Amino acid sequence: MNIAMINGSPKLRKSNSDHLLKTLEPLISTGHEITHYNINKKPLTPEQYSELCGMDILIIAFPLYVDGVPSHLFRMLVTLEEYMKTRREKDIYVYTLMNNGFFEGKQNHIALEIIQNWCIRSGLIFGQGLGQGAGEMMDFIEKVPLGTGPLKNLGKAMESLAHNVQSQSIDESMLFSPNFPRFAWKFAATHSFWNTTAKKNGLKKKDIRRTL
Repeated sequence: MNIAMINGSPKLRKSNSDHLLKTLEPLISTGHEITHYNINKKPLTPEQYSELCGMDILIIAFPLYVDGVPSHLFRMLVTLEEYMKTRREKDIYVYTLMNNGFFEGKQNHIALEIIQNWCIRSGLIFGQGLGQGAGEMMDFIEKVPLGTGPLKNLGKAMESLAHNVQSQSIDESMLFSPNFPRFAWKFAATHSFWNTTAKKNGLKKKDIRRTL
């Protein structure tokens, strides 16, 4: 099968979307041809849109932005929809990998529905979606083996997705949080990520708590 992995993160490097795609790839690479598409630097070319219309599988990874799809990815999907309506000659299955900054993976449910509705409009088959909560935690636990510790839920979900991709199957989507206490995640995120990131951008702790 020809499989397209589409990185929909706006980050130029070390994105969680890229990490999730790289985690999935070894589970599905045997016997299949995988092509990578990164849309964070420049728009896809007409030739690339045509290539996507000839794929068997599209795997779209992206971060949650305001409970939805990042704008540059949304723009690409709108264009791809028009290509699919005129150039698609076979069934194409779509699978998606989402991550969000909230602890609860269920926060991805609206973005999941957006992709499902896009598939209907484009004449594509939606296979399955995975929604990982506490996405920013991934960078701190990248050396933890998949399926163990805080990545136990992600491991089970990836096994399910890999099976469905290789068999072109439809299955229930899975929205989940890491196997890690919420209070510990909040403490670590506050002191190791949010406050640190704010300081790098010239902000203070009180600025984070400020309401508009």
